[in-house]
Amino acid sequence: MNLTIRKAEVKDVKAILEIINHEILHSTVVYDYQERTYAQQLAWFEKKLQDRMPVIVAEKDNEVVGFGTYGIFRPWDAYRFSVEHSIYTHHNFRGMGIGKLIMTELIKLAIEQGFHTMIAGVDASNKGSYGFHKKFGFQEIGTFKEVGYKFDRWLDLVFMQLFLDKR
Repeated sequence: MNLTIRKAEVKDVKAILEIINHEILHSTVVYDYQERTYAQQLAWFEKKLQDRMPVIVAEKDNEVVGFGTYGIFRPWDAYRFSVEHSIYTHHNFRGMGIGKLIMTELIKLAIEQGFHTMIAGVDASNKGSYGFHKKFGFQEIGTFKEVGYKFDRWLDLVFMQLFLDKR
């Protein structure tokens, strides 16, 4: 498999949009209801760059098949050493190790940027994502019960945490 991980560019926003919109419509990975527009996703991308937060893509045979990013966990000064990440793989390319490559790169970048901890918010019903994070050393910190509502049911959100400077 010819797979590369690289910094995302403006030209990748359309593919990123397609991946995220599929998840919005078909999963509880994202607690959104409405598909995003290209303008919204472009503004998101530009804000990430402005904030010096990485957006990386996985590319297979010149096609974007996944992406990842992180941002400051909460918008107050004391949280500046904690990031929350997101990783998405195109639904036709799951199970190929793409998420693992993206996560490995995000952890490396976060360490290089001097962050202390990385946080994951995982839908409690998503056992695959939960196990994925456990393999990287994330520990479950707590569960927020019924904080989301999608597809006519209440959703629980599990928070997991990885200390970057203890690796």
